[in-house]
Formats: sequence, structure tokens, C-alpha cells
Amino acid sequence: MRVVVVGGTGNIGTSVISALAADPAVTSILGVARRRPDWHPDKTEWATADVAVDDLAPLFAGADAVVHLAWLFQPTHNPRVTWRTNVTGTSRVLDAVARAKVPALVYSSSVGAYSPRPQDDRPVTEDWPTNGWPTASYAVEKAYVERLLDIFERDHGGVRVVRMRPGFMFKRASAAEQMRLFGGPLVPRRLVRPGRIPVVPDIPGLRFQALHSDDAGEAYRLAVTRDVAGAFNLAADPVIHMSDMARLLGARLVPVPRPVARGVLAAAWGARLVPASHHMLDMALHLPLLDVARARSELGWTPRHSGLDALRELIEGLTTGSGGATPPLEATKRPGLRPGVGARP
Repeated sequence: MRVVVVGGTGNIGTSVISALAADPAVTSILGVARRRPDWHPDKTEWATADVAVDDLAPLFAGADAVVHLAWLFQPTHNPRVTWRTNVTGTSRVLDAVARAKVPALVYSSSVGAYSPRPQDDRPVTEDWPTNGWPTASYAVEKAYVERLLDIFERDHGGVRVVRMRPGFMFKRASAAEQMRLFGGPLVPRRLVRPGRIPVVPDIPGLRFQALHSDDAGEAYRLAVTRDVAGAFNLAADPVIHMSDMARLLGARLVPVPRPVARGVLAAAWGARLVPASHHMLDMALHLPLLDVARARSELGWTPRHSGLDALRELIEGLTTGSGGATPPLEATKRPGLRPGVGARP
């Protein structure tokens, strides 16, 4: 089996490629990325391409499956840039899959594609609406791609399409990337360690599910190699609350009203001091919990790490300045305060 992984150098891509490389059924892997990595896993070769501009069909020729992971989280201040990669780029991936006659596509969607959680906060299955949160570009783009996939499935019934919808994915090697994407220079590395952060805000309704990136990689491997189709929720137990975060950091939990938390984040984002916007907070406050029974029963997937284990590993990575062997994951010297945070891809 030959598998093409588009966006193979990030947090999820490196875990997906590692899982595929360990599978005897997978004979070769082509990793596609904008920047060629100095990382050479077994069975893997690399091609440099940008989904927004390059012709991908020649790269997909002869593939048994394409795994599409490429995604821009930044710049949050210029959603036209993220739309060009995330939506237009995905449309170009779908077109190339059709032209190259690839029989299977595995796409990385997200819990962020889902509509706001039900009032009783019960975990939702894969038939929950995917309309996203209307003010968060990330959620709007993920929801829009779900519609692109609906059309693609209608027009290309011979292609097996799998939509993975994971919760938050963490591993130690992703620490530097996660800090750049969501923390910025106002969160110094030396502060992100147990005992250094005095308080953690307890924002009403803020809770989330997480999983280890390597467990996600294993789920994607199963989706590639097994005859399955449709959507699969991915998350590990338990549901994580801010009290869990406070315990991991050795901090005191302090109640903070939603309007206050949102106002502070909006001001910092508006001043370009942090890359994560208040719209992402709005989205997080409305995310549903995920029912993962389908992934367990049809994929045969069981996470090896708890969500708390994954979060703890990320915090350890932030403490030590950990990174990975690819351009998105590399641990670089932290920039000082400067304008333009969250303004670049």
C-alpha cells in the first residue's frame, strides 16, 4: 500500500507517518509539505508542495490513499490567508484525488467543525450538525470543508472518504509549535511549569477533551488500512476541566467571569500581543463533548494515553522547550515582544 500524507511535518502528521511506517501493510509513504524536513522515517520520501498553488495530482498518482492534514491556524488577523490554504487548498486536494483516481481519502476535520453543544451537554455522536462557531475562522473553515466533502462524496461515489474529528491533540514534541500558535511571547517558557503559575482562571463552561497525538496517528493508520468510511470522533478520557489544569500546574483556581476573560483576551489579541483570539475562546466554550464509541467499535481504536497524560506531556515539553525534527515542530529561540503576533502563516 502506498500512502500520501499531505501536511506530514506537523503535530499530527509526524505521528501519522510514524504509525504508517510501522505497519507492514504500508510499503511506501510520500510526505508532502511546504518545507522539506530533515527527518527520514522508514519507507518515507518527501515532496515539497503548497496545497494552495501547486498541482498535486502528479504526487497522488499511484497512491492507494491520501491523508490530508495540511492546515494553517495563523494568521488569525487575516482569515483570507488561512482560507486560501484551508478551504481553497482542500478543494484543490479533493480535485487532485479525483484526477489521480485515488481510491481512499482520509481528511483531518475537528471537534471545531461541530455546532454548539446540546443544552444537556451530553456527548455527541458523528451525526451532530457540523456548522461550527460562526465568529471563529477555524471553526467556519472546518465546517465549510465538511460541505466540500459532502459534495465530493456525492460526485465521486467510488472514493472511500473518512472524516476524522479529534479533540485537542498534544505530545511533547509539539510543545514549541503549540506555544507559537496559541501562547506567544507573553507566555514565557520558564513560567509554564508546576509552581510558577500562581493562578488558573476558572471560566464557567470551559472544559475540553484531549488525546495524545500518537494515539491520533494510530487512529488515522486504522482509517487508512481498514475498509471504513464516514466520520469518527477521537478523544480520550477524562473530560478535562480547569481544575485539572490547576492541579497539573500546582496553581490556585480563581473564578473568572466569561465577559472578563473574553475582554482581556480580545484586548491582547487586538494589540497583537497574543496569537489566539477571543473568537477561539468563544468556540471553546461552546464545543460539544465527543462520543467515541464508533471509533472504538468500527476502527478497533483504543487510546493508550489518557487525555490528562497527553496534557501533562505537553506541559513537560513546554517546561523543557521541547520540539521536533521538522520545521513546524522545531524549537526555536523565543522572540521578544513585538508587533504582529498572529499576523504571519
